Parts: sequence; C-alpha cells; structure tokens
Amino acid sequence: MSTRPRRLALRAVTVLASAGALVLLGTAPAFAHVTAQPGEARQGGYGVVSLRVPTESETAGTVALQVTLPADHPIRSVRTSPMPGWTVALVRSGETVTGVTWTADAGVRIGPGQFADFALSLGPLPSDTDTLVLPTVQTYDDGEVVAWDQPPNADGSEPERPAPTVELLPAGSGGEETAAATDGTARWLGGAGLLVGALGLGLGGGAVLANRRTAKENHR
Repeated sequence: MSTRPRRLALRAVTVLASAGALVLLGTAPAFAHVTAQPGEARQGGYGVVSLRVPTESETAGTVALQVTLPADHPIRSVRTSPMPGWTVALVRSGETVTGVTWTADAGVRIGPGQFADFALSLGPLPSDTDTLVLPTVQTYDDGEVVAWDQPPNADGSEPERPAPTVELLPAGSGGEETAAATDGTARWLGGAGLLVGALGLGLGGGAVLANRRTAKENHR
C-alpha cells in the first residue's frame, strides 16, 4: 500500500495535536490573526477562499474587513457570498477587482471570543506563483485598526502581523496519486473484509458440525 495515506494520516494527527496545543495556550494574540481557509488551492483553477476573522480584543468587536487582491497576479473573477448584516463592496481598477470590503450594519459585529468567515470565489488563480498573499485590514468598533499585511519571512518564520496566504499547488499534481492511493486503500480494506467474512463463515460452519456430532453422541 502507498505510503502517501500514512503520511496524510500522520499530517492529520500533527494538525490535531497542534490544534490541541492552541486550545491549551488560550487566546494569545499571536494565534488570533486572520487566516485563509483552506490554505491550499490549484494554480490556474477556481476556488473558494474564506478569510477567517477572529476578534482578539476582549472588549471591542470587528465591524469592517478589507482585503487587497494582488495587482501583480490579477484575478479576473471575484465573487462574494451573501452575509446577513454585512454590506460588501468590490474595489475595481478598470475591469479587474483589486479589493473587497465588508462593512457591518448598525448593531452588528464579531464580538469578543467570536469569529466569522468571509468567503470569496476566485479564479482563475495565478499560475506563475506558488503563494497567493491577501493583505487584510481589520477594524474594531472602538476605532482600532489592525493590518494583517506582512508576507511570509524568507526563512519560513511567521511575521508579527502575517497576511492571509494560500499555497498554490501545480495544476493536476497529487490528484491522480491521491485517487490511486484511495482506491488501493479501499480495495485493501474490501479484501480484508472479505477475508474476515470468510473466516467467520468457516468458524460458524465448524461450530455447527461440532454441535451436530455432540448431539449424535449424546443421543447414542
């Protein structure tokens, strides 16, 4: 069986362990930044990216969000999802959407300890870069403005105010391997199930014969 499912399982365990560590660490501001979900997409394809926005303030609420789309990698199609209580506006330069702004209606906010997802349908995604950086500005109802606009550091470490990023994978890469691995795993599990079933039938048949022999001997 391919080692890829094992790697995926190990990665899932690692992610779960990391998530547990975040819960144990509490609501430290370093872990409350705006992120892009999911963190991966395909070059040249279309995808839905959600900006996950937590409120890290203990007293104020988030009332506005502004994201800037990369001018050096223009995206032709940008669509938003209806979000009750929020007004959305697209910022354009000619026919290209360069940014999106969400503004909360009166009395609406993302309160302390809460988060919200702001969905964007984007495409075609750039084919000439492996990272889509989405600088974002978060505004609170007490007037505080937090810019999540710093690109990843060259050494791979996280900056103080990281911009949401999406890793762009080469088009078509990994899909066939994943499908093959999944199919192989399914066949292996199916074969194992048949083997277990056959063993069960064999044991059951043996038990029936043994009971019949015992009954005959007792009858004699």
